Amino acid sequence: MPGIEPERGAVGTLSAMAALPRGRLTQPLPGRVALLAAVAAVVLAGCSSASPTSRPSASSPAVGGSASATASAAATPEPTGSTIPPLPTGPDRLRAVLVADGLVAPVGIASAADGSGRLFVNEQAGVVRVIEADGTLQDEPFLDIAGRVEAGGERGLLGLAFHPDFADNGRLFVHYSRAGDGATVVSEFSAASDHRTADPASERVILTLAQPFANHNGGQLAFGPDGYLYIGLGDGGSGGDPFGNGQSTGVLLGKILRLDVDAGSNGYGVPSTNPFAPDGVRPGEGRLEIWAFGLRNPWRFSFDPRGGDLYIADVGQGTWEEIDRQPADSPGGENYGWNVMEGRHCFASGCDQAGYVKPIAEYSHEQGCSVTGGYVYRGEAQPDLVGVYVFGDYCSGLVFTLQVDEGTVTPKVVLESGMRISAFGTDESGEIYVADHGGAIYHLVAD
Repeated sequence: MPGIEPERGAVGTLSAMAALPRGRLTQPLPGRVALLAAVAAVVLAGCSSASPTSRPSASSPAVGGSASATASAAATPEPTGSTIPPLPTGPDRLRAVLVADGLVAPVGIASAADGSGRLFVNEQAGVVRVIEADGTLQDEPFLDIAGRVEAGGERGLLGLAFHPDFADNGRLFVHYSRAGDGATVVSEFSAASDHRTADPASERVILTLAQPFANHNGGQLAFGPDGYLYIGLGDGGSGGDPFGNGQSTGVLLGKILRLDVDAGSNGYGVPSTNPFAPDGVRPGEGRLEIWAFGLRNPWRFSFDPRGGDLYIADVGQGTWEEIDRQPADSPGGENYGWNVMEGRHCFASGCDQAGYVKPIAEYSHEQGCSVTGGYVYRGEAQPDLVGVYVFGDYCSGLVFTLQVDEGTVTPKVVLESGMRISAFGTDESGEIYVADHGGAIYHLVAD
Protein backbone atom coordinates (compact mmCIF):
# COMPACT_ATOMS: atom_id res chain seq x y z
CA MET A 1 0.00 0.00 0.00
CA PRO A 2 1.49 3.38 -0.98
CA GLY A 3 2.17 5.98 1.68
CA ILE A 4 4.41 6.30 4.69
CA GLU A 5 3.54 4.09 7.61
CA PRO A 6 2.28 6.11 10.58
CA GLU A 7 4.49 6.14 13.64
CA ARG A 8 4.15 3.97 16.74
CA GLY A 9 3.46 5.79 20.00
CA ALA A 10 5.06 5.09 23.34
CA VAL A 11 3.01 3.26 25.93
CA GLY A 12 0.80 5.62 27.90
CA THR A 13 -2.79 6.65 28.19
CA LEU A 14 -4.52 6.70 24.81
CA SER A 15 -5.60 10.33 24.91
CA ALA A 16 -2.21 11.44 26.19
CA MET A 17 -0.69 10.31 22.86
CA ALA A 18 -1.58 13.71 21.41
CA ALA A 19 1.42 15.07 23.29
CA LEU A 20 3.92 12.67 21.72
CA PRO A 21 6.87 14.17 19.79
CA ARG A 22 6.36 14.93 16.12
CA GLY A 23 7.08 11.90 13.95
CA ARG A 24 7.02 11.12 10.24
CA LEU A 25 4.29 12.78 8.26
CA THR A 26 2.37 11.59 5.28
CA GLN A 27 1.69 14.31 2.76
CA PRO A 28 -1.85 15.19 1.60
CA LEU A 29 -1.76 14.21 -2.08
CA PRO A 30 -5.34 13.93 -3.28
CA GLY A 31 -5.02 12.12 -6.65
CA ARG A 32 -3.93 8.47 -6.45
CA VAL A 33 -6.08 7.24 -9.33
CA ALA A 34 -3.85 4.23 -9.90
CA LEU A 35 -4.38 3.13 -6.32
CA LEU A 36 -8.13 3.40 -6.69
CA ALA A 37 -8.16 1.09 -9.66
CA ALA A 38 -6.15 -1.48 -7.76
CA VAL A 39 -8.21 -1.35 -4.58
CA ALA A 40 -11.74 -0.77 -5.91
CA ALA A 41 -12.33 -4.51 -6.35
CA VAL A 42 -11.91 -5.14 -2.63
CA VAL A 43 -13.30 -1.98 -1.02
CA LEU A 44 -15.13 -2.63 2.23
CA ALA A 45 -18.20 -0.49 1.54
CA GLY A 46 -18.85 -1.65 -2.01
CA CYS A 47 -19.91 0.40 -4.97
CA SER A 48 -22.09 -1.45 -7.44
CA SER A 49 -21.62 -5.18 -7.90
CA ALA A 50 -24.20 -7.79 -6.97
CA SER A 51 -21.41 -9.95 -5.58
CA PRO A 52 -20.00 -8.05 -2.59
CA THR A 53 -16.41 -6.92 -2.84
CA SER A 54 -16.21 -4.84 0.31
CA ARG A 55 -18.41 -3.67 3.15
CA PRO A 56 -21.94 -4.88 4.30
CA SER A 57 -26.14 -5.03 3.21
CA ALA A 58 -29.92 -5.16 4.43
CA SER A 59 -33.57 -6.18 3.60
CA SER A 60 -37.25 -6.74 4.13
CA PRO A 61 -39.60 -5.66 6.93
CA ALA A 62 -39.26 -6.98 10.46
CA VAL A 63 -41.76 -6.75 13.32
CA GLY A 64 -44.18 -3.85 13.71
CA GLY A 65 -44.77 -0.77 11.60
CA SER A 66 -47.01 0.08 8.72
CA ALA A 67 -46.15 -0.66 5.11
CA SER A 68 -46.87 2.35 2.92
CA ALA A 69 -46.02 3.30 -0.60
CA THR A 70 -42.97 5.14 -1.85
CA ALA A 71 -42.65 8.51 -0.14
CA SER A 72 -43.06 11.87 -1.76
CA ALA A 73 -39.73 13.67 -1.94
CA ALA A 74 -41.41 17.07 -1.76
CA ALA A 75 -42.19 16.67 1.95
CA THR A 76 -38.57 16.87 3.04
CA PRO A 77 -36.72 20.13 3.72
CA GLU A 78 -33.89 21.69 1.75
CA PRO A 79 -30.76 22.77 3.63
CA THR A 80 -30.41 26.50 4.12
CA GLY A 81 -27.45 28.85 4.46
CA SER A 82 -25.06 31.06 2.55
CA THR A 83 -24.51 30.38 -1.13
CA ILE A 84 -20.83 31.35 -0.74
CA PRO A 85 -19.15 28.53 1.18
CA PRO A 86 -16.28 29.45 3.49
CA LEU A 87 -12.81 28.23 2.65
CA PRO A 88 -11.56 25.09 4.42
CA THR A 89 -10.00 25.79 7.80
CA GLY A 90 -8.65 23.68 10.66
CA PRO A 91 -5.29 21.93 10.80
CA ASP A 92 -3.45 21.47 7.50
CA ARG A 93 -2.15 18.04 8.42
CA LEU A 94 -2.86 15.14 10.74
CA ARG A 95 -0.54 12.34 11.66
CA ALA A 96 -1.44 8.84 12.75
CA VAL A 97 0.17 7.33 15.87
CA LEU A 98 0.00 3.56 16.17
CA VAL A 99 -1.92 2.44 19.25
CA ALA A 100 -2.31 -1.31 18.64
CA ASP A 101 -1.75 -3.82 15.88
CA GLY A 102 -2.23 -7.57 15.53
CA LEU A 103 -5.97 -7.25 15.01
CA VAL A 104 -7.81 -9.18 12.30
CA ALA A 105 -9.88 -7.03 9.93
CA PRO A 106 -11.09 -4.41 12.44
CA VAL A 107 -14.24 -2.59 11.26
CA GLY A 108 -15.34 -0.61 14.29
CA ILE A 109 -14.07 1.29 17.34
CA ALA A 110 -16.24 2.08 20.36
CA SER A 111 -15.97 3.39 23.90
CA ALA A 112 -18.12 2.15 26.76
CA ALA A 113 -17.92 5.56 28.51
CA ASP A 114 -17.63 3.68 31.80
CA GLY A 115 -14.52 5.42 33.15
CA SER A 116 -12.20 2.54 32.25
CA GLY A 117 -10.53 4.33 29.32
CA ARG A 118 -10.84 1.20 27.19
CA LEU A 119 -11.41 1.05 23.45
CA PHE A 120 -13.47 -1.83 22.03
CA VAL A 121 -12.73 -3.01 18.51
CA ASN A 122 -15.08 -5.24 16.56
CA GLU A 123 -13.30 -7.53 14.12
CA GLN A 124 -15.25 -8.46 11.00
CA ALA A 125 -15.16 -12.19 11.74
CA GLY A 126 -17.25 -11.79 14.91
CA VAL A 127 -14.90 -10.99 17.79
CA VAL A 128 -14.76 -7.88 19.99
CA ARG A 129 -11.27 -7.05 21.29
CA VAL A 130 -10.22 -4.66 24.06
CA ILE A 131 -7.44 -2.06 24.02
CA GLU A 132 -6.71 -0.99 27.58
CA ALA A 133 -6.13 2.63 28.55
CA ASP A 134 -2.36 2.04 28.45
CA GLY A 135 -2.54 0.80 24.84
CA THR A 136 -2.35 -2.92 25.63
CA LEU A 137 -4.38 -5.17 23.34
CA GLN A 138 -5.91 -7.90 25.46
CA ASP A 139 -5.53 -11.45 24.21
CA GLU A 140 -8.87 -12.57 25.61
CA PRO A 141 -11.84 -11.38 23.55
CA PHE A 142 -14.48 -9.23 25.21
CA LEU A 143 -17.09 -11.07 23.11
CA ASP A 144 -16.75 -13.94 20.63
CA ILE A 145 -19.75 -14.78 18.43
CA ALA A 146 -17.76 -15.80 15.36
CA GLY A 147 -19.78 -19.01 15.03
CA ARG A 148 -22.95 -16.95 14.46
CA VAL A 149 -21.47 -14.52 11.95
CA GLU A 150 -21.22 -14.72 8.15
CA ALA A 151 -18.01 -12.81 7.51
CA GLY A 152 -16.33 -11.77 4.27
CA GLY A 153 -16.92 -9.19 1.58
CA GLU A 154 -19.39 -6.73 3.09
CA ARG A 155 -20.67 -9.07 5.76
CA GLY A 156 -19.53 -9.63 9.30
CA LEU A 157 -19.77 -8.18 12.80
CA LEU A 158 -20.36 -4.66 11.54
CA GLY A 159 -21.51 -2.52 14.45
CA LEU A 160 -21.08 -2.17 18.23
CA ALA A 161 -22.66 0.28 20.66
CA PHE A 162 -22.79 0.45 24.43
CA HIS A 163 -25.92 1.48 26.29
CA PRO A 164 -25.59 5.01 27.74
CA ASP A 165 -25.90 3.44 31.21
CA PHE A 166 -23.48 0.58 30.48
CA ALA A 167 -21.47 1.34 33.64
CA ASP A 168 -24.56 0.43 35.66
CA ASN A 169 -26.48 -2.05 33.51
CA GLY A 170 -23.75 -3.76 31.43
CA ARG A 171 -25.85 -3.73 28.23
CA LEU A 172 -24.31 -3.60 24.75
CA PHE A 173 -25.63 -4.01 21.21
CA VAL A 174 -24.17 -5.48 18.02
CA HIS A 175 -25.10 -5.50 14.32
CA TYR A 176 -23.99 -8.62 12.40
CA SER A 177 -24.63 -10.80 9.34
CA ARG A 178 -26.11 -14.13 10.33
CA ALA A 179 -24.21 -17.29 9.43
CA GLY A 180 -25.89 -19.36 6.75
CA ASP A 181 -28.13 -16.77 5.10
CA GLY A 182 -26.43 -13.41 5.71
CA ALA A 183 -29.53 -11.87 7.31
CA THR A 184 -28.95 -8.71 9.32
CA VAL A 185 -29.27 -9.22 13.07
CA VAL A 186 -29.24 -6.53 15.77
CA SER A 187 -28.84 -8.08 19.21
CA GLU A 188 -28.30 -7.14 22.84
CA PHE A 189 -25.71 -8.82 25.06
CA SER A 190 -24.91 -8.49 28.76
CA ALA A 191 -21.48 -7.99 30.26
CA ALA A 192 -20.19 -10.00 33.18
CA SER A 193 -20.41 -8.40 36.62
CA ASP A 194 -16.85 -7.04 36.33
CA HIS A 195 -17.52 -5.78 32.78
CA ARG A 196 -14.32 -7.45 31.56
CA THR A 197 -16.17 -9.73 29.13
CA ALA A 198 -19.66 -10.17 27.68
CA ASP A 199 -21.59 -13.42 27.83
CA PRO A 200 -22.32 -14.95 24.36
CA ALA A 201 -25.21 -16.87 25.91
CA SER A 202 -26.95 -13.65 26.95
CA GLU A 203 -27.97 -12.72 23.40
CA ARG A 204 -31.40 -11.13 22.97
CA VAL A 205 -32.29 -10.54 19.33
CA ILE A 206 -33.75 -7.07 18.76
CA LEU A 207 -34.25 -7.06 15.00
CA THR A 208 -33.76 -9.46 12.07
CA LEU A 209 -33.89 -8.52 8.39
CA ALA A 210 -33.51 -10.84 5.40
CA GLN A 211 -30.99 -9.71 2.77
CA PRO A 212 -31.71 -9.83 -0.99
CA PHE A 213 -28.01 -9.42 -1.85
CA ALA A 214 -24.75 -9.73 0.04
CA ASN A 215 -23.66 -6.09 -0.18
CA HIS A 216 -24.87 -2.75 1.21
CA ASN A 217 -25.68 -3.88 4.74
CA GLY A 218 -24.94 -0.57 6.43
CA GLY A 219 -23.65 -1.53 9.84
CA GLN A 220 -23.48 1.45 12.21
CA LEU A 221 -25.08 1.44 15.64
CA ALA A 222 -25.06 4.56 17.83
CA PHE A 223 -27.05 5.93 20.73
CA GLY A 224 -28.21 9.47 20.15
CA PRO A 225 -28.39 12.30 22.68
CA ASP A 226 -32.05 11.31 23.14
CA GLY A 227 -31.03 7.87 24.44
CA TYR A 228 -32.50 6.01 21.46
CA LEU A 229 -30.58 3.49 19.37
CA TYR A 230 -29.94 4.52 15.75
CA ILE A 231 -29.27 1.77 13.17
CA GLY A 232 -27.82 2.23 9.68
CA LEU A 233 -29.15 -0.08 6.93
CA GLY A 234 -28.09 -0.16 3.28
CA ASP A 235 -30.42 -0.35 0.29
CA GLY A 236 -30.27 -4.15 -0.02
CA GLY A 237 -27.39 -4.33 -2.44
CA SER A 238 -26.69 -5.22 -6.04
CA GLY A 239 -26.15 -1.89 -7.84
CA GLY A 240 -28.33 1.14 -8.45
CA ASP A 241 -30.94 0.00 -5.89
CA PRO A 242 -32.91 -2.27 -8.29
CA PHE A 243 -35.93 -2.53 -5.96
CA GLY A 244 -36.11 1.20 -5.19
CA ASN A 245 -35.70 0.54 -1.48
CA GLY A 246 -34.02 3.85 -0.72
CA GLN A 247 -37.14 5.79 -1.72
CA SER A 248 -39.71 3.34 -0.34
CA THR A 249 -40.88 4.05 3.19
CA GLY A 250 -42.61 0.67 3.28
CA VAL A 251 -39.31 -1.18 3.85
CA LEU A 252 -36.44 -0.69 6.28
CA LEU A 253 -33.67 -0.88 3.66
CA GLY A 254 -31.81 2.29 2.73
CA LYS A 255 -32.71 3.90 6.04
CA ILE A 256 -31.59 5.01 9.44
CA LEU A 257 -33.86 3.57 12.11
CA ARG A 258 -34.52 4.97 15.59
CA LEU A 259 -35.57 2.46 18.28
CA ASP A 260 -36.24 2.55 21.99
CA VAL A 261 -34.40 -0.48 23.37
CA ASP A 262 -35.64 0.26 26.89
CA ALA A 263 -39.28 -0.36 25.95
CA GLY A 264 -41.47 -2.63 23.86
CA SER A 265 -42.57 -6.25 23.97
CA ASN A 266 -41.03 -7.35 20.66
CA GLY A 267 -37.43 -6.47 21.44
CA TYR A 268 -37.83 -2.74 21.08
CA GLY A 269 -40.28 0.13 21.19
CA VAL A 270 -40.84 2.85 18.61
CA PRO A 271 -40.58 6.45 19.82
CA SER A 272 -43.94 8.12 19.24
CA THR A 273 -42.13 11.10 17.69
CA ASN A 274 -40.52 9.08 14.90
CA PRO A 275 -41.57 10.78 11.65
CA PHE A 276 -44.11 8.13 10.59
CA ALA A 277 -45.31 7.36 14.15
CA PRO A 278 -48.51 8.83 15.63
CA ASP A 279 -46.83 11.97 17.01
CA GLY A 280 -44.42 12.37 14.10
CA VAL A 281 -44.40 14.88 11.26
CA ARG A 282 -45.85 12.41 8.72
CA PRO A 283 -47.89 9.86 10.70
CA GLY A 284 -48.92 6.74 8.84
CA GLU A 285 -46.75 7.37 5.76
CA GLY A 286 -44.19 4.63 6.36
CA ARG A 287 -42.61 2.08 8.68
CA LEU A 288 -42.68 3.32 12.24
CA GLU A 289 -39.01 2.48 12.87
CA ILE A 290 -37.70 4.80 10.15
CA TRP A 291 -35.90 8.00 11.14
CA ALA A 292 -34.40 9.03 7.77
CA PHE A 293 -34.40 7.53 4.27
CA GLY A 294 -33.03 7.87 0.73
CA LEU A 295 -29.68 6.32 1.71
CA ARG A 296 -27.53 3.91 -0.28
CA ASN A 297 -25.14 2.48 2.31
CA PRO A 298 -24.72 4.56 5.49
CA TRP A 299 -21.75 2.53 6.66
CA ARG A 300 -20.75 5.01 9.37
CA PHE A 301 -22.52 7.92 11.08
CA SER A 302 -22.04 9.80 14.35
CA PHE A 303 -23.49 12.49 16.57
CA ASP A 304 -21.66 15.72 17.39
CA PRO A 305 -21.16 15.55 21.18
CA ARG A 306 -21.84 19.28 21.37
CA GLY A 307 -25.32 20.05 20.12
CA GLY A 308 -26.21 16.62 18.75
CA ASP A 309 -26.14 17.14 14.97
CA LEU A 310 -26.06 13.82 13.11
CA TYR A 311 -23.35 13.32 10.43
CA ILE A 312 -24.04 10.54 7.92
CA ALA A 313 -21.41 9.27 5.47
CA ASP A 314 -23.29 7.59 2.62
CA VAL A 315 -21.23 5.45 0.26
CA GLY A 316 -21.72 6.43 -3.38
CA GLN A 317 -22.43 4.34 -6.46
CA GLY A 318 -19.87 5.22 -9.11
CA THR A 319 -19.05 8.92 -9.00
CA TRP A 320 -19.72 10.77 -5.70
CA GLU A 321 -19.23 10.16 -2.00
CA GLU A 322 -21.27 12.30 0.39
CA ILE A 323 -21.56 13.65 3.92
CA ASP A 324 -25.08 14.45 5.09
CA ARG A 325 -25.93 16.44 8.20
CA GLN A 326 -29.20 16.29 10.11
CA PRO A 327 -29.65 19.15 12.60
CA ALA A 328 -30.16 18.16 16.23
CA ASP A 329 -33.62 19.76 16.29
CA SER A 330 -34.82 17.85 13.23
CA PRO A 331 -38.12 15.95 13.63
CA GLY A 332 -36.73 13.29 11.28
CA GLY A 333 -38.11 12.13 7.96
CA GLU A 334 -35.36 13.60 5.77
CA ASN A 335 -35.05 12.09 2.30
CA TYR A 336 -31.38 12.14 1.27
CA GLY A 337 -32.18 11.33 -2.34
CA TRP A 338 -30.85 7.88 -3.24
CA ASN A 339 -31.53 6.40 -5.83
CA VAL A 340 -32.69 9.59 -7.55
CA MET A 341 -29.61 11.54 -6.43
CA GLU A 342 -25.97 10.62 -5.90
CA GLY A 343 -24.39 13.37 -3.85
CA ARG A 344 -25.68 16.70 -5.22
CA HIS A 345 -26.17 15.23 -8.70
CA CYS A 346 -28.88 13.34 -10.55
CA PHE A 347 -28.38 9.59 -10.54
CA ALA A 348 -31.68 9.04 -12.33
CA SER A 349 -31.50 10.64 -15.76
CA GLY A 350 -33.15 14.05 -15.90
CA CYS A 351 -34.24 13.89 -12.27
CA ASP A 352 -36.19 16.57 -10.43
CA GLN A 353 -33.93 17.57 -7.52
CA ALA A 354 -36.59 19.48 -5.60
CA GLY A 355 -37.32 18.27 -2.09
CA TYR A 356 -34.28 16.09 -1.52
CA VAL A 357 -31.89 17.03 1.28
CA LYS A 358 -28.53 17.47 -0.38
CA PRO A 359 -25.23 16.67 1.35
CA ILE A 360 -23.22 19.35 3.10
CA ALA A 361 -20.07 17.99 1.42
CA GLU A 362 -19.06 15.55 -1.30
CA TYR A 363 -15.98 14.39 -3.17
CA SER A 364 -15.58 12.62 -6.47
CA HIS A 365 -14.04 9.26 -7.26
CA GLU A 366 -10.86 11.03 -8.28
CA GLN A 367 -10.14 11.07 -4.52
CA GLY A 368 -11.59 7.75 -3.43
CA CYS A 369 -14.49 5.37 -3.91
CA SER A 370 -15.93 4.50 -0.49
CA VAL A 371 -16.44 7.10 2.23
CA THR A 372 -15.93 6.10 5.86
CA GLY A 373 -17.67 8.48 8.23
CA GLY A 374 -15.91 9.85 11.27
CA TYR A 375 -16.48 12.23 14.16
CA VAL A 376 -16.53 15.88 15.14
CA TYR A 377 -13.66 16.51 17.52
CA ARG A 378 -14.75 17.86 20.90
CA GLY A 379 -11.76 16.85 23.01
CA GLU A 380 -9.55 19.22 24.97
CA ALA A 381 -6.04 17.99 24.12
CA GLN A 382 -6.01 19.39 20.56
CA PRO A 383 -7.53 22.90 20.34
CA ASP A 384 -6.83 23.15 16.59
CA LEU A 385 -9.16 20.22 15.98
CA VAL A 386 -12.16 21.50 17.94
CA GLY A 387 -15.21 21.72 15.69
CA VAL A 388 -13.56 19.69 12.93
CA TYR A 389 -15.32 16.67 11.42
CA VAL A 390 -12.74 14.03 10.50
CA PHE A 391 -13.54 11.31 7.96
CA GLY A 392 -11.79 9.23 5.29
CA ASP A 393 -11.97 6.96 2.27
CA TYR A 394 -11.45 3.20 2.33
CA CYS A 395 -10.06 2.94 -1.19
CA SER A 396 -7.60 5.83 -1.30
CA GLY A 397 -6.68 5.98 2.39
CA LEU A 398 -7.13 9.76 2.34
CA VAL A 399 -8.23 11.46 5.56
CA PHE A 400 -10.37 14.59 5.14
CA THR A 401 -11.63 17.32 7.45
CA LEU A 402 -14.52 19.78 7.51
CA GLN A 403 -14.48 22.69 9.99
CA VAL A 404 -18.19 22.35 10.69
CA ASP A 405 -18.27 25.03 13.40
CA GLU A 406 -17.32 27.54 10.73
CA GLY A 407 -19.62 26.10 8.06
CA THR A 408 -16.93 24.59 5.85
CA VAL A 409 -18.40 22.45 3.06
CA THR A 410 -15.24 21.70 1.06
CA PRO A 411 -13.35 18.60 2.26
CA LYS A 412 -9.68 19.22 2.94
CA VAL A 413 -7.15 16.39 2.55
CA VAL A 414 -4.99 16.30 5.70
CA LEU A 415 -3.37 12.87 5.53
CA GLU A 416 -2.51 10.28 2.92
CA SER A 417 -2.53 7.37 5.31
CA GLY A 418 -1.87 4.33 3.13
CA MET A 419 -4.55 2.56 5.16
CA ARG A 420 -7.75 0.80 4.18
CA ILE A 421 -9.84 3.03 6.43
CA SER A 422 -12.72 0.94 7.75
CA ALA A 423 -13.83 3.02 10.75
CA PHE A 424 -13.20 5.90 13.09
CA GLY A 425 -13.97 6.06 16.80
CA THR A 426 -13.52 8.20 19.88
CA ASP A 427 -12.42 7.56 23.43
CA GLU A 428 -13.90 8.95 26.64
CA SER A 429 -11.89 12.16 26.19
CA GLY A 430 -13.13 12.75 22.67
CA GLU A 431 -9.85 11.81 20.97
CA ILE A 432 -10.31 10.37 17.48
CA TYR A 433 -8.96 6.99 16.34
CA VAL A 434 -8.92 5.31 12.95
CA ALA A 435 -9.05 1.61 12.07
CA ASP A 436 -6.94 0.16 9.28
CA HIS A 437 -8.76 -2.89 7.92
CA GLY A 438 -5.32 -4.45 7.57
CA GLY A 439 -5.17 -4.91 11.35
CA ALA A 440 -4.26 -1.79 13.35
CA ILE A 441 -5.71 1.13 15.30
CA TYR A 442 -4.18 4.63 15.19
CA HIS A 443 -4.67 7.85 17.11
CA LEU A 444 -5.08 10.95 14.90
CA VAL A 445 -3.07 13.96 16.00
CA ALA A 446 -3.09 17.51 14.65
CA ASP A 447 0.38 18.46 13.48
